[in-house]
Amino acid sequence: MESRLVRRSHVLARVRSVLAPSPARARAHPDLVGLAPLPRFHKECVTLVWWLGSRSACRMPRGVTSEKSQPPGADRLCFAILYSRPKSSSNVHYFSIDNELEYENFYADFGPLNLAMVYRYCCKINKKLKSITMMRKKIIHFTGSDQRKQANAAFLIGCYMVIYLGRAPEEAYRILMCGDTSYIPFRDAAYGSCNFYITLLDCFHAVKKAMQYDFLNFNSFNLDEYEHYEKAENGDLNWIIPDRFIAFCGPHSRTRLESASGEFLYVGYHQHSPEAYISYFKNHNVTTIIRLNKRMYDAKRFTNAGFDHYDLFFADGSTPTDAIVKEFLDICENAEGAIAVHCKAGLGRTGTLIACYIMKHYRMTAAETIAWVRICRPGSVIGPQQQFLVMKQANLWLDGDYFRQKLRCQENGKHRAAVSKLLLAVDDISINGVENQDKQEPELYSDDDEIHGLTQGDRLRALKSRRQSKTNAIPLTCSLAVLTSALCSVVIWWIVCDYILPILLFCLDGFRTQ
Repeated sequence: MESRLVRRSHVLARVRSVLAPSPARARAHPDLVGLAPLPRFHKECVTLVWWLGSRSACRMPRGVTSEKSQPPGADRLCFAILYSRPKSSSNVHYFSIDNELEYENFYADFGPLNLAMVYRYCCKINKKLKSITMMRKKIIHFTGSDQRKQANAAFLIGCYMVIYLGRAPEEAYRILMCGDTSYIPFRDAAYGSCNFYITLLDCFHAVKKAMQYDFLNFNSFNLDEYEHYEKAENGDLNWIIPDRFIAFCGPHSRTRLESASGEFLYVGYHQHSPEAYISYFKNHNVTTIIRLNKRMYDAKRFTNAGFDHYDLFFADGSTPTDAIVKEFLDICENAEGAIAVHCKAGLGRTGTLIACYIMKHYRMTAAETIAWVRICRPGSVIGPQQQFLVMKQANLWLDGDYFRQKLRCQENGKHRAAVSKLLLAVDDISINGVENQDKQEPELYSDDDEIHGLTQGDRLRALKSRRQSKTNAIPLTCSLAVLTSALCSVVIWWIVCDYILPILLFCLDGFRTQ
């Protein structure tokens, strides 16, 4: 027992040394990056503690104009992995988001958390750093032993470092990977095994590039709109690139709650007619609709409202042909306004083609693009579509270089003949980089598969509807508590009116007669 107490006091002393680092350590580590991990003791509370605040000048993120805009007291921010929940003290404030900001999974997927949760987390941190009652406290974001929640907690605080502290993605990642720490990577929303993963570093790079290209700007981010329209009953749509791309679930001939049954679930999901989207699309300058699944509604319902409508069908859960990718890119590059893309669930096929556009025009890697699309719309890009994007990355980058060179030459008015010749040569090169290659045959697919059985899109839509209905539903215990409280109030009022009030009136009458 004595040795255990000594060992525990040693651990707590190490914690205090981290929270109040010595001048020598501060000089050795001016940014306090990569402090040595605390020892792991069985049944002890402390696992690791990192100091995340910046004590030196750092480059400001996009949207932050000067060092005065950096959150005050950022040097007091820490991140820790703890075995048990600690108690805050006069000089340390602990908080956790493990049970507050939770990922809504489809199957075995567990993250990364969506853009609204990143925004909520950053607001929470900024509020704590600016709080008068916490001005002299170390602020420690801690997470528990669940590896999935560790990964999401590290993702959130890493995003904060990139967005508000100006950390480079590699630097934020290095801080969180201090010592022998590791985090499980994120997987897709497919049912079954997974052979492609994205890491925290991929996510940090995605966030950094999204800031550079103005995909991400929390100064103009509308949290209420995001959380409203991402719900299945409100349209199930998300902006992937603001003012350019919307991903949404496929409309149907009429709005209703559809019943679906299958091997994995028995549940209903929301269906929306084209008219349910028209008002929102017009208010946000959407001019083009691209449908990737089989026809579930008449395209004239969009075209009659003034939208351009295109069909680029390929099978649910599969990858697009080169011809489909090329046509999709051509449509998007010539669209005057924003483009709304949908398949059945608006996740797999939709995310894949939007990712192709991002990779071509913004030179993001396949992993970074997948990470960003999933941060905006969780569950996007599924199964073999991930490897497809990796395989197409180099050639999409090459196509993007040619496209930008063409634009530059057109703007300068020079070398038009050379560019024309170059573009003719590029047109003969397929996206996979092989000239005169035989055309890729589309996968044989029958609409009967979607009519008589559940597809991947059906299952994903149903799962999303079911989990959101559970989130929005009032628990039975709450209903019983409200009912019990109401009954108690009625009983108390009855007792007061029938027994206590007459006695009081009798006493008052007695005083008056005296």
